[in-house]
Amino acid sequence: PRNYDPALHPFEVAREYTRALNATKLERVFAKPFLSSLDGHRDGVNCMAKHPKSLSTVLSGACDGEVKIWNLTKRQCIRTIQAHEGFVRGMCARFCGTSFFTVGDDKTVKQWKMEGPEYGEEEEPIHTILGKTVYTGIDHHWKEPVFATCGHQVDIWDEQRTSPKCSLTWGFDSINSVKFNPIETYLLGSCASDRNIVLYDMRKSTPLKKVILNMRTNTLCWNPMEAFIFTAANEDYNLYTFDMRFLESPVMVHMDHVSAVLDVDYSPTGKEFVSASFDKSIRIFPVDKGHSREVYHTKRMQHVITVKWTSDNKYILCGSDEMNIRLWKANASEKLGVLAPREKAAMNYNQKLKEKFQFHPQIRRIAQHRHLPKSIYCQIKEQRIMREARRRKELNRRKHSKPGSVPLVPERKKHIVAVVK
Repeated sequence: PRNYDPALHPFEVAREYTRALNATKLERVFAKPFLSSLDGHRDGVNCMAKHPKSLSTVLSGACDGEVKIWNLTKRQCIRTIQAHEGFVRGMCARFCGTSFFTVGDDKTVKQWKMEGPEYGEEEEPIHTILGKTVYTGIDHHWKEPVFATCGHQVDIWDEQRTSPKCSLTWGFDSINSVKFNPIETYLLGSCASDRNIVLYDMRKSTPLKKVILNMRTNTLCWNPMEAFIFTAANEDYNLYTFDMRFLESPVMVHMDHVSAVLDVDYSPTGKEFVSASFDKSIRIFPVDKGHSREVYHTKRMQHVITVKWTSDNKYILCGSDEMNIRLWKANASEKLGVLAPREKAAMNYNQKLKEKFQFHPQIRRIAQHRHLPKSIYCQIKEQRIMREARRRKELNRRKHSKPGSVPLVPERKKHIVAVVK
């Protein structure tokens, strides 16, 4: 039994503060997130896909048309397929995990077996669909034998047919990516290169509504826990989390990257997401915060094109320009392997202490400090100066104008041009 009377424990808070400080320092000491790099590709890694049933299997497609299947426990490639001529633009696994689809620059959609060919068999696709235009992305329905491709329009395909069930278009040139909603499985979202994010309903076979941003969106990812929430990775260095029902302004603007954001993927808990950027780093953002809690980079990593969060919520995979796939811990200072009960109890206690004292200036400074590459550090400083100049200019303009003639525009509304229904 423990007596919680504060009169009996006059120094309890002081002791707990010291423990929290030590726990925070130790967390930074043990933060070694990089685990290994999977090398074997002969060109930049352009896209990745997770196996829906197996945690240790991951698929990757490169810019030379090669697809590799990796075993993450052995950290080696178990199968290589020369799938396309030119880039592999997109890939996705079937929901049952028996086969996967790839699309490439050679205007084909191919379906491949997940298992390798038998001895003496040729490495051949199960189906090949010849399209009329180049496909830039593909995604599979979460429950039915239906998949969607995007190019100059969004096509919905049945696995048994060689022509699309329906084609959805809303006056634009080319679409970068298309994603099925994991909860409301008949909903799709797509990003077009004329700065639109368009939402479709498969049952009505018409587009629902679209939101136009200031700059182009590269890809989007649906939250696997909240049906209406999705996050879009934009060219203007930001990520925008939208509620599909209220597109007039984003729920949150996530700012930290110093170059275009190329890919985004949610953690299976739906509480965080990871983003890959042209500035050679990946960042982990909490869904409800505007700034990242973690930034990962290595000296050799070039522009990160694709990123995935594994289905057990422990690891992050990123594929980059210089032909490597890197494996990171989602929690930088987490100890891997079996934990003793006392270790577990101590970790939970330390975690609670860190949460209790997280706003104390010393603890906050240590917890938030990150070493950054010089290029990113300098760009952050430069952008801070630019943002401050813009703010000053706006204040001066408001000060010297007629009252009410220069409206106050909140940060969330600044980047939205229009919503069309």
